[in-house]
Order: sequence, then C-alpha cells, then structure tokens
Amino acid sequence: MTKKYELLLDKSIISFGVTLFRIRALVAFGNVSAGEVGGYIESEKNLSQVSGNAWVSGNARVSGNAWVSGNAWVYGNARVYGKARMSGNAWVSGNAQVYGDAQVSGDAQVSGDARVSGKARMSGNAWVSGDAQVYGDAQVSGDAQVSGDARVYGKARMSGDAQVYGDAQVYGDAQVYGDAQVSGDARVSGNAWVIKSPICISGGRWHITVTKENIAIGCQVHTYEEWTDFTDKEISAMHTDALSWWKEWRGFVLSVALMYRK
Repeated sequence: MTKKYELLLDKSIISFGVTLFRIRALVAFGNVSAGEVGGYIESEKNLSQVSGNAWVSGNARVSGNAWVSGNAWVYGNARVYGKARMSGNAWVSGNAQVYGDAQVSGDAQVSGDARVSGKARMSGNAWVSGDAQVYGDAQVSGDAQVSGDARVYGKARMSGDAQVYGDAQVYGDAQVYGDAQVSGDARVSGNAWVIKSPICISGGRWHITVTKENIAIGCQVHTYEEWTDFTDKEISAMHTDALSWWKEWRGFVLSVALMYRK
C-alpha cells in the first residue's frame, strides 16, 4: 500500500540522546496536504503509515515505542514517548506529554503542560489541561475534565461530566462521576465516591451525603451552618470516634458542601 509520509533524513534533531527525523506527507489525507512538513518521529514504528489520518505536526515529537494511529494528532511542542498509545481522534497539544504505558483514545485531549503517564487511560471526550497530571492506573473518561494543578492517580476513576481542578487530588480507589466537582485543596482518596445530585461519599468511617439543605454524616443530619459552628464537645457527643474523624475530614466535607451550594 502507498505510504503516506517519509522521514527527512537531512532534517534530524537530537532529543534526550535520541535522533528524531522530520516527516513529510507524500499524499494528501485528512487535513494534511501532499508535501506538508510535519513534526518529528524516531522511526515509522511511531506513526501509522498506511491507514488513518494520524499525524505529528509543528515541533511535536514521538519516540521510543510510542504509537500514534487512527486519526490521532500530536502537535505544538507536545511529546509522546515510552510505550504510550494514541488512537481514535485523540489530540495532544501545547507542551503536553503522554508517556509510560499511558493510552489516550476516543476524542480525548491532553493540552497545555499536562502530563498523562504510567498506565493511565483517557477515553471518550475526556480532557486534561493546564498543569494537571493523570498517572498510575487512573482512568478519565466520558466528558470528565482535569485541569489547573490537579492530580488524578492511583486507581482513581473519573467519568460523566465530573471536574477536578485547582490543587485538588483524587487518588486511591476513589471515584468522581456524574456532574460532581472537586476543587481547591480537596483530597478524595480511599474508596470514596463523589457524585452530584446529591453528592454521596462512601467508603470511609461514615457515609456522607451532601444536599443544598443539609449534610448527613452517618445518622447525624444538620445544616452547613450547624456543622460549621459545632464545638469539639458537641462533635464528641455524637460518637466516641467522631471528634478525631471530624478533625481529619472537616475541611474536605465543608469545602465539598460549599462548592455544591454555589
């Protein structure tokens, strides 16, 4: 079958000790014109040669055992390396990096200075941007978004219209989905679940449910204002373990409740 691009052996650079070559389209395909000069790859093992509209453009670089196929695009100053895989209509742009055994598929996008690494998986219309990082065995799918300086890692799962941003971290076996939002300095870990309408968080010492009217922790149901004003003595009276738990979780619970009320 006809090859769609060639390596320009006289247009090479050294990137982290590896020689990469500019590519040039031999035929027109997708949004690429015949003769158009693209980005850099190490070899034809990095970019699909005979099928799909996958392309590397600008100063983007693909190396190692990374593979870009389907209609995926890598552009700007983005880097894809290691054993990373890009497929479908996925895009990686800006200064973003995808590496390790990470996979980006579907219509997922990685942009800005974002990093997707380890065995992380992105699919659907998921979007990671800013300085955000997704790594470990984390999965981000649906229309979920990770932005700012947020971190999603471990075996965490995000889906639906969920958003994690700011300096927030979601990790462990935590799940954030629906139209839930985790922001600020919030931490969601362990087996916790965060769901909006209402927000339900489980997997900890007590189940937590947050509505616009109340916060229910175990069998204790009170308003946001009441939880804010409770003294240590009042919290201790609720359960023998309540005060130590509340001191650890108070900030997170109240920040989630405040965010939900907006």
